[in-house]
Amino acid sequence: MKRISIIIFSFFNIFILTSCSDMLDTDSSRQVFEPELNQKTDSIFYALGILQALQQVADQYMFQGEVRGDLVETTEFTDNHLRQLANFTATTACRYDSAYAYYRVINNCNYYIAHRDTTLRTGATPVAMNEYVAIKALRAWTYMQLARVYGEVPFYTEPLTQISQIDGADFPVENLQGIVDALAPDLEQYTGYATPNYGNTAPSDISPAYLFIPVDVVLGDMYLETNQFDKAARHYVTYLTEVVPQSRNHTAFMQNFTMSRRSLMELLPSDFTVTTGGVHSNWSSIFTGTNDLIAYIPMAPNSLQGATTQIPLAFGYDYYSTTPNYIDEIQLVPSQSYLALTDNQDYYYISSESTSTKTVVSSTKIGDLRFSGISREDEDNETNITTTWITKNRTADVILYRNTTVWLHLAEAFNRLGMYDAAFAILKDGINKSLVVRGDGEPLYMTEATKTALETTYPLLSGTNISKFSEPESYYGVHMHGSGYLRDYTGNVYQPGLSPYQLDTIVGLKLDELAQQYGVAVGTTPQDTLEARINAMEDILCDEYALEFAFEGCRYYDLMRLARHKNAKSPAGYPANFGYVWLQNKLAGRGWDETKMYLPFK
Repeated sequence: MKRISIIIFSFFNIFILTSCSDMLDTDSSRQVFEPELNQKTDSIFYALGILQALQQVADQYMFQGEVRGDLVETTEFTDNHLRQLANFTATTACRYDSAYAYYRVINNCNYYIAHRDTTLRTGATPVAMNEYVAIKALRAWTYMQLARVYGEVPFYTEPLTQISQIDGADFPVENLQGIVDALAPDLEQYTGYATPNYGNTAPSDISPAYLFIPVDVVLGDMYLETNQFDKAARHYVTYLTEVVPQSRNHTAFMQNFTMSRRSLMELLPSDFTVTTGGVHSNWSSIFTGTNDLIAYIPMAPNSLQGATTQIPLAFGYDYYSTTPNYIDEIQLVPSQSYLALTDNQDYYYISSESTSTKTVVSSTKIGDLRFSGISREDEDNETNITTTWITKNRTADVILYRNTTVWLHLAEAFNRLGMYDAAFAILKDGINKSLVVRGDGEPLYMTEATKTALETTYPLLSGTNISKFSEPESYYGVHMHGSGYLRDYTGNVYQPGLSPYQLDTIVGLKLDELAQQYGVAVGTTPQDTLEARINAMEDILCDEYALEFAFEGCRYYDLMRLARHKNAKSPAGYPANFGYVWLQNKLAGRGWDETKMYLPFK
């Protein structure tokens, strides 16, 4: 326990407000030396103090989650600390391995939770409840992150402010399941709460509505991480129907068409057209705005204004230069497996052979356009060497969650609940009223059981909620973000079987791929078939995570979670501990094995 004793020395430093130049400072010059939380105006001082502590984990959160995944590779310029993460050889000397940084967030959350007066009101409105709930959710997220990184960690919920509280203390050590069991029941009473929005009170250079993670998103992830799929799905549905504004509950994005990194003009078929119109936004614009954002860590634009980040520099962008620009010393580049995945995607389009009475949807293998939306390339004509920069990370903002994260995590939960058709709907059509319309307008792949579940158990499309998913913005699946036109309908008129992107086809291709990789076959019983299709759909979702969230810092955590699902329940005839066999295949050549799942605790 001496490892965390240093936390208390920084405890009051977090709450003694920094100089007025700090981006997370407020306009107040108040200095807090003996923190109390019994005044209405106290909230923002302490909340922003906690967020200052969160800034200290931003880089390691991102690098721990991305560099250990399968989507990036190191280069000759890679910092040795990043290289150790990539090769699974990191020791406690690694710059990006600090449990202390996470515990500093936790200890400050503990202090706030223990001392904040939640009975204060302005009229009938509780002053601090949204903030109080948000900080409880942040503490749970931070503990969940610790368990993802270290496996088992010391667990405490009282604020530590004296050495005597640590000396001789026997804190329990909990894994991910233990942390969920300890914290989730308390969080359940706050389901449906939104995060606080400080408005004009917050510093002008941050987006105050996105500083905290909604409690239902945290609960959904806690349950998803521990294979409690029904509970996970219910909380994601609560977020999508009760918390997020209807204007932002959709996934209506599509990357504008440009030729990908390869010269593929000769591969375009003669009937190719670019799909235009609709209500979608350009997908890559979400990284310079807030239309898909749930929560982020805002880092300082320069060292004079607070904590800075090394993330842009690692991807080859000198953000902190007086003239920010791309540099040649790139430390992290897209992996060959990622490039192969994105290049192998079909692009769907409305054929020029379509008429006023017949719509024809075709496809061509020119790759997923999301990569071209977040990359910049330069080809040396003399050497024919192409240099690639990832533009997603050229700002000081570290994304934690997007609305698309919730939709895909919901698809993951639905799939493991046996509703792989609902998971596919989130990729293909989006969740919208056409999925449950009876008669000629119903999609061919939706079972009656799934339609009923979407109206009752997971009431996205109940009588109360269906209007929230009836606007054109709801008619977009996540895979449309980079693969063009996938819908089976134009407007609100459904045309069965119009798109070549069909459930049986896509799942069948993935089953064939898995059979070739692992020497497995689908069993002969209906249950065997169902389990195999669920596993295949999970791999399809894994691919979608790569296409959508590459280089955002969540890849290794996604792979670990999916491996746990597969270990807990894999199809008949698959290898024992199939999840770890599967994960080792994903990380082939990186030195990963089951003994290296977690970083050394320090």
